[in-house]
Amino acid sequence: MAYNAAMSASDTTCQCDLAIVGGGAAGVLVALHALRSATAATRIVVFEPASVLGQGIAYATPWPEHLLNVPVGKMSALPQAPDDFLAYALEVDAFPALAREAVAAAYAPRRLYAPYLQARLEQAQADSPARLDVVQIAVVGLQPGAQAQQLVLADGTAWQARQVVLACGNSMRPLPVAGAAVLPAGTVVDAWDYDGVRLLAGEGDLAIVGSGLSMADSVVALANAGHRGRVHVLSRHALLPLPHAHGGQADFDPQPLLAMSLRQRLHCLRAHARDAQAQGLPWQGVMDRIRPLGQALWLSLDEADQRRFLRHAVRYWDVHRHRIAEDVHAQVAALERDGRLQRHRGRLDTVQAVDGALQVQAGAGRPPLRVAALINATGVETRAAAMRNPLVQQLLDDGHARPGPHGLGLATSVEQGALLDANGQPHAGVQVVGSLRIGTLWESLAIPELRGQAQQAAARALG
Repeated sequence: MAYNAAMSASDTTCQCDLAIVGGGAAGVLVALHALRSATAATRIVVFEPASVLGQGIAYATPWPEHLLNVPVGKMSALPQAPDDFLAYALEVDAFPALAREAVAAAYAPRRLYAPYLQARLEQAQADSPARLDVVQIAVVGLQPGAQAQQLVLADGTAWQARQVVLACGNSMRPLPVAGAAVLPAGTVVDAWDYDGVRLLAGEGDLAIVGSGLSMADSVVALANAGHRGRVHVLSRHALLPLPHAHGGQADFDPQPLLAMSLRQRLHCLRAHARDAQAQGLPWQGVMDRIRPLGQALWLSLDEADQRRFLRHAVRYWDVHRHRIAEDVHAQVAALERDGRLQRHRGRLDTVQAVDGALQVQAGAGRPPLRVAALINATGVETRAAAMRNPLVQQLLDDGHARPGPHGLGLATSVEQGALLDANGQPHAGVQVVGSLRIGTLWESLAIPELRGQAQQAAARALG
């Protein structure tokens, strides 16, 4: 790479103009846009302990069966160049048998996306007057200031930055059952341990806790690794992700939704779905029509309706909004038809090691499941107080941050993305990008939101 990707804290003076905390997709997007918008010599440093930039958790999988959940034509890192990822896919011949239009509609392997971000980052560095360095040490402390922000690294080194962007990425929820930490080694695997999941494939039955996108990843990974046992999927609602569909957007004005209560919106969306299907369009076209209003729909709900959404409607929203490629859905559905995948509705109560296997109890009055291992697919941890991130905990403990609405993520200003302190005052030198803004904006994890936030954060940081 053109930038210094193996720099240690002692290689140079520990000062920079812009410090980006996190080198997953969100952090790389901030660095990319900072390099592209810089007009003078500027020092940008990404702090990321992982050896490869751009992967984070989502794009670290090496396996071809893990596909993006969005078509190639909608995954550009550059808002002004919506076909940029499509151009990259054609450049590397990712779909040698398909024409351009077919590639735009295809779902690429997720392992393609980090190399794309890395390639664009290298191009931006070559064309920019700014300098990009990478420090492979985690940031564990931050003291915001009026003129400079003080960062503390895991090795004790102190850095000073004029501006900081927090792009810390995602962390997985712990398995929601007491005693999981003392189960035999190798019997509990996180869904994001992509190689570890495949190693579970065999004759024995397995259980997956959670029925969302991570579950689908695990199911197709096991199938491609030759798993022959049954897979039990446990969740409170037992709702599986739904597929994308072709057919175009539904034709209606979504703006009136913003003035409605949550109940009115749900009734209205159901009516639009019925109208679309009567016209021969898939219901997915209704969700695609309201997609650009995701953040506005959340922000226009009052606090009580936001709580109702989180308590009663969020899982139904998730399976309709966060859809999967049709091929992935078809694989999961076929396994369920064959009886090799079985759904169980209920909470995970207990897990015990008994006679060389795990005994899983999900729901009172039901016979326990006996499985060889358990996969934790409970998804992204969104509650600030539960995040196992030393930096987030330090910011909360010291009053430099407070949890976002409903305890989700960290509180930020809506327009600027500035971190708010315990009193609700913004830090002028600290911005937040990505999943930590979920409580404020709700829609804050997908590439369309990340690239917009990254571009705005870079422009403000170099302002």
